[in-house]
Amino acid sequence: MGTPLESWLDAVRDASRRGELLSAVDLAEQGLAEHPDDIWLKHAAVLALARAGATDEAARRFAEYGLDGSAEGDVAALGARIAKDLALAEEGAARAELAARARARYQAIFERTGGYYPAINAATLSLVAQEPERARELALMVLDLLEREEYGTYYAAATAGEASLLLGEQADARAALERAAVLNGGDHGALATTRRQLRLICELSGIDQGLLTPLTGPGVVHFCGHRIAAGGRFPPEVEAAVAELIEAEVAGEPIGYAYGALASGSDILWAEALLRGGAELHVVLPFSDDQFIDASVAAAGPAWVERFRRCIEAATSVRYATDGAYLGDSVLFRYGTELAMGLALLRARYLDARVRQLAVWDGGPAVGGAGTAIDVETWRRAGAESVVIPPPVSAPPSAPRAGGESGPRRVVRALLFADTQDYSELTDEQAARFAEEVLGAFARVLDRYGDAVEHRNTWGDALYVVLTSTLAAAQCALELQDAMPATDGLALRTAAHVGPVFPIRDPVLGVRAFTGSHVSRTARIEPVTPPGTVYVTEPFAASLELEPGHGLACDYVGHMPAAKDYGRLRMYRLMRRRR
Repeated sequence: MGTPLESWLDAVRDASRRGELLSAVDLAEQGLAEHPDDIWLKHAAVLALARAGATDEAARRFAEYGLDGSAEGDVAALGARIAKDLALAEEGAARAELAARARARYQAIFERTGGYYPAINAATLSLVAQEPERARELALMVLDLLEREEYGTYYAAATAGEASLLLGEQADARAALERAAVLNGGDHGALATTRRQLRLICELSGIDQGLLTPLTGPGVVHFCGHRIAAGGRFPPEVEAAVAELIEAEVAGEPIGYAYGALASGSDILWAEALLRGGAELHVVLPFSDDQFIDASVAAAGPAWVERFRRCIEAATSVRYATDGAYLGDSVLFRYGTELAMGLALLRARYLDARVRQLAVWDGGPAVGGAGTAIDVETWRRAGAESVVIPPPVSAPPSAPRAGGESGPRRVVRALLFADTQDYSELTDEQAARFAEEVLGAFARVLDRYGDAVEHRNTWGDALYVVLTSTLAAAQCALELQDAMPATDGLALRTAAHVGPVFPIRDPVLGVRAFTGSHVSRTARIEPVTPPGTVYVTEPFAASLELEPGHGLACDYVGHMPAAKDYGRLRMYRLMRRRR
């Protein structure tokens, strides 16, 4: 006997309220596996995708689920919302034209239902369509409708604020938004949606966005810092002083979501304070608990191990960057930390929230290939804000311990696998022409990336490429798609991942190559990637968030099964941003 439908819907709503939009999609999909015909689970999955900014995927699912012909008001409004998002992704005349079409959809729903929700969206889209007088007419109509409700719900109050903004009545707008904040009830997903809509009006009308301050939701943080050690950069005798500074920083403004590891010292102090402050704790460890305790906790004593376990038990989620052995590879710490950073940035984007890094750092350089200095530098290079608490007393950095690492060392690399749909249907003559024209075009793309391409291989229609950076891999994957000739029946499908791999010398090919479980993982993604697209893993999407100004987007597509029973992975579609 399966889970009751209402339980699935409640779980999806709860995830959406907390801004866990990807989990909301996953839960809705799980519910649909048991209740395949339920329109509201389909609606919930598409709405979560739309809220996450995955507009193209939301539009595809809306059509795939057969929702376009639904007479249900909320379902029709979701179709109009997708049309609105597609319009806002354009510029100039195209944007105004598409906004007018989306407005017409909302207007039709309003005429059928008389509800204020489609009316206020029609009003705002009139402003986007460069019809300010029509926007004002509809805004006045909305306020007239709302007088009957006395702004008794969050959405009614937020809608009153939106209508007042459209009318230029800023004092009334602020009062309504303050009322909405009181009525919100912790629905952080709703706050994010409202802020984006109202920010659009402010931008178009030249209104100071400080007016939206009442709708500020809790922030997102990445936390990190020095481990505690006698005679080290964070000595035990200053623990109480550092803990007090951490407590004050956490209490300074609301924090809803926190991402980081749990090494002894700074990490655990941050985690404990954040939990006391009511934040969700999302732990990201580079490898298994036992290995992490041995490497980063146990040396500080059994009390710290117990505190580690308590934080793990209290955490909302625990993720492991790798499922392999530590083997003394310090690069795994950096890989895990950058995954945590990227996840924090992704969560902040979904929530339209302020995001910061909280670090206990003495300002000195890192020792080896990982450390707090590198974490802070990486975060700041992404253009994000960091808050640093220096320990009151700190010893100079010591040299790395000799003999800690032996055997082959892993490196983090971006991996691409691609192949061509229906290649096996080609004749011998066509296959020869494919090698010359198609593979030749691919080779020219790879040549443009120079030393960023560390390994390339091909067999038949398949392509395997290893690159030094996530951004280079993303741009290269899209250029490979562009280079695919417009040939009937042939389409390139590409999968990308970033992870730690072992560099080797291939004894058969006689060239430098890379191996490891992350190579196998990437190879298992490519067969389930739709032709003509680039699918990337969550670590890849998170890593790309740390690269500023690239104009690329990773839109969530769901929890997908990899080939050959390799398990289910969260997958994103890589695309160029429209705007």
